[in-house]
Amino acid sequence: MNHATDTHLLDALGAGNSSRRLAAALAAGTRPDPALAGALVARCAVEPDFFVRDMLTWALTRLPADVTVPRLVAELGSERAQARSQALHTLSKIGDRTTWQAITRALLHDPDDEVARSAWRAAVVLAPPRDHPALAADLAHQLGRGDREVQLSLSRALVALGDVAEPALRPGLASPDPAVRAHARATEQLLRDPDSAFDLAVDEAKRIVALGPDAAAC
Repeated sequence: MNHATDTHLLDALGAGNSSRRLAAALAAGTRPDPALAGALVARCAVEPDFFVRDMLTWALTRLPADVTVPRLVAELGSERAQARSQALHTLSKIGDRTTWQAITRALLHDPDDEVARSAWRAAVVLAPPRDHPALAADLAHQLGRGDREVQLSLSRALVALGDVAEPALRPGLASPDPAVRAHARATEQLLRDPDSAFDLAVDEAKRIVALGPDAAAC
């Protein structure tokens, strides 16, 4: 890519029109240039449009991992929540398992829901099997967190870890907090039947929590 085209592409990545930015991200992925890695990562941190961010991630996956991964790992320490979230998402798409150690407990428990959800998904993809039990236990400590979308993301992450999720759910099932118990029960239902509807599982879990297992069976 020559300098003139490079400058044009960089300008387009920051254009006011989202269609131009999307086209620029597509061009960056179609003709991968490692020299653009820094600009693409930086744009991920501030890009307001979901579809453009997704295209930026795709463009980054087209570049050599040794160019992109260090930049993305550095973004995990950013004060900007979107920078952390998008870096985690992109690392999960690249799938370089050497980055697992960069997904810290602080990220898994990030106060920003979008960052935490991205961290859960990335952790499930990148964690080696030997770390799955500890990861499941850590995730299960957050049962009851957030709204429906956050809770569904957490449940899906636990279900993706497989059998190790079941023992991790036990403390939640015995929690004095009814929201935690309901979320744990709904996750347990998804674990046993991944095709079951999450909302129905949550509603049923809340009914059981409210009435008790004997009354709910009536």
